[in-house]
Amino acid sequence: MAIDKRAAKAAYRDRKSAAGIYAVRCAAAGLIWVGHTLTLDTIQNRLWFMLRQKGHPDAVLQRVWNEQGGAGFTLDALERVKDEDLSAAGDGELKKRAARWRTELGALDLI
Repeated sequence: MAIDKRAAKAAYRDRKSAAGIYAVRCAAAGLIWVGHTLTLDTIQNRLWFMLRQKGHPDAVLQRVWNEQGGAGFTLDALERVKDEDLSAAGDGELKKRAARWRTELGALDLI
């Protein structure tokens, strides 16, 4: 069974990415950061890359990552936001939901 590489690339490029709220946790330090993104499915790769390169703008998160190492961190999707919810309120809706999660979890804001 041959795979049509051109079709696979097109399907990957055209996929819809989910927006949402996520939490980065470091159990060893007892810290949680909450952030929001338009690309929930790929946010972990982006964050972990910046942290491994020592280039994340959140100084506290970067310091804890350097001290604990990447193995001590997890990323959890807390909430997926539907397109129709975003179209009306845009980024403001994500920020509002992220703030609600930060309050509920006693988390830090992820820059």
